[in-house]
Amino acid sequence: MTNVTGETQNDTSTQKRNEDSQDAGRSYRFDHLALRLVLSDMSYGKDDPGPGDRVPDFDLPTLGGGRFRSADLGETGPVLLIFGSYTCPVTDNAAPGLSELHARFGDRVHFVMVNVREAHPGKAVPQPTTPEEKMAHAEQLRALHGFKFEVAVDDIDGTFHRALSPKPNSAYLLDKDGTILFRAHWANDGNALAAALDAVVAGESPRRSHSGGIIPATVRFARDIAPVLDRAGGGAWREMWLVAPPMAAMAFALKTLRIRPPKPGVQEA
Repeated sequence: MTNVTGETQNDTSTQKRNEDSQDAGRSYRFDHLALRLVLSDMSYGKDDPGPGDRVPDFDLPTLGGGRFRSADLGETGPVLLIFGSYTCPVTDNAAPGLSELHARFGDRVHFVMVNVREAHPGKAVPQPTTPEEKMAHAEQLRALHGFKFEVAVDDIDGTFHRALSPKPNSAYLLDKDGTILFRAHWANDGNALAAALDAVVAGESPRRSHSGGIIPATVRFARDIAPVLDRAGGGAWREMWLVAPPMAAMAFALKTLRIRPPKPGVQEA
């Protein structure tokens, strides 16, 4: 005898999960910056994956037609996974240091930048709504910073990004089995990343399992804010003023004083 009630309940549960996933995806693809998004970037939740946890399975396309897959970690060796986007000031600030780390460790650690949602969408660089648009943004990201390492692209709903807590420019050092060895809240903490990489290539565990701190990170990326908002186009500056006035004021002051970051690919003396 067919259990109609049970099947109906299962169908209802599946539909509810699908609807929740769709809602989460729509919320992830925000068009306008909001205070809740800024606040959520400031800290991790107690249940977010961290050192000692394994990352969820993933299979992402890369620029050039390849794949970045959890199933391949055993062959590729340790991985430095970095999240970033074309309109993220922290990504802009972190990029030169990441390139230096890649030159130093890239022969022993697989570096991958995963392009995620735009941190500050604007008229010139809106939030992508199709996989093709997101892939195009990844191309812009790579071209801007001249990355010599692999660039992968998360799906349009940020499934992988959300699974690890969607911080705009976090970094994870993964072992061959996908275990998180080190987590950097902000990938512009080059010293912490270098120390963790040094330990891993020596066959040791990093002395510190994580790095964070919004104030040091902000001091490092402050002068990158204005160029990113200019790049994003109409609306980006307005939303920054509405949502985070102190940060907008700081960025505007630095721009007025012409205190800007070096051009991509140019190292400071």
